[in-house]
Amino acid sequence: MLVQKYKDMLSGKSVIRELSEFATARGQEIGYENVFDYSLGNPSVPVPQEFTDEMIHMLKEKGTGELHGYSPSLGITSVREAVAASLERRFGLPYRKEHIFMASGAAGALAHAFRLVTQPGDEILTFAPYFPEYGPYVNLTGAVLKVVPPDTERFQIRFDLLEEMLTKKVKAVLVNTPNNPSGMVYSGETLHRLSDLLSQKSAEYGHEIYLISDEPYREIVFQGVEAPCVSAFYDNTIMCYSFSKSLSIPGERIGYVAVNPRCGDAGTMVNMCGQISRGIGHNCPPSIIQLAVAKVLDRTADLSVYETNMEILYKELVELGFTCVKPGGTFYIFPKALEEDAKAFCRKALAYDLVLVPGDTFGAPGYIRMAYCIDTEKVERSLAAFRRFVEETYR
Repeated sequence: MLVQKYKDMLSGKSVIRELSEFATARGQEIGYENVFDYSLGNPSVPVPQEFTDEMIHMLKEKGTGELHGYSPSLGITSVREAVAASLERRFGLPYRKEHIFMASGAAGALAHAFRLVTQPGDEILTFAPYFPEYGPYVNLTGAVLKVVPPDTERFQIRFDLLEEMLTKKVKAVLVNTPNNPSGMVYSGETLHRLSDLLSQKSAEYGHEIYLISDEPYREIVFQGVEAPCVSAFYDNTIMCYSFSKSLSIPGERIGYVAVNPRCGDAGTMVNMCGQISRGIGHNCPPSIIQLAVAKVLDRTADLSVYETNMEILYKELVELGFTCVKPGGTFYIFPKALEEDAKAFCRKALAYDLVLVPGDTFGAPGYIRMAYCIDTEKVERSLAAFRRFVEETYR
């Protein structure tokens, strides 16, 4: 007999993926250049040339076994050392290879982090708006994801509601900054206050409450915005990172878990990740990609186009009457829809070939997410479609 819970999930597929598939099909009818597809967060800028050059060099010069063989369970030692050294340079924390576990992107890193610190029935708290895949990521471990309602004024943390929900059953708090879908960055003030509260509650309950920091957008931060290192604020932090957005290589599935060196069980936790892999079939990301990213750890793709696109859209949306908190990073913007039902709003937008994602799936009904990781020329052409949509539908 097939497992019912996975059959049930077939009726709740990702709204983002469904809209992306619609955009692709519509593109076959009218030309994809005429579909203003803001659905999927797929990086649009070229991979750094250094990454491509390193791949070519290795394929020419290195042996098959080194490039294509299995890596050690925790990742290639030299790569883990390089990642640790980079983190120490950037954030001033004494990372060593013993604190690093190579993973298949941020999703793979999170899969290990959740299993490190929770058992079935434990709770993990996160904050709306949040990446909707957190639901299956957490709930299919046997733990339970609970969502703190959003602060729609600033998209920081509603500490009054967090304190109510931070019960003894909570073993971890999950943050995502810069945030998908709001584009907001948690301030130092927010992180200080969160750290103090978690320390207080850990002492009160007699067990550690871990802070899991999902950081795939860490490098996409706009001018004038400070993006503090979450791990610098709280010792029991587990950093989950992906190179997908910083290097524009989401298909390569490469990232890492970095356990704060100040966490008492850091070395044990990383070794445990190797054992968790045995249970979830992880078995390390490709050796060649580990080696390639190790050569470009302090480099990124040219991410400036995302800020350009954000400024264009933010200005236009505000002029059209949208309520919108200006993003501090990522390639997402999260305005309030022009009617209460964001799903209905997004359905109406499809008639103008505007593919937008309703905020309901992110835990923020009434809002819409736009992933503006598309060519600036296409962003500019989409403005006329927005104007027609708003004028003809809402005025």
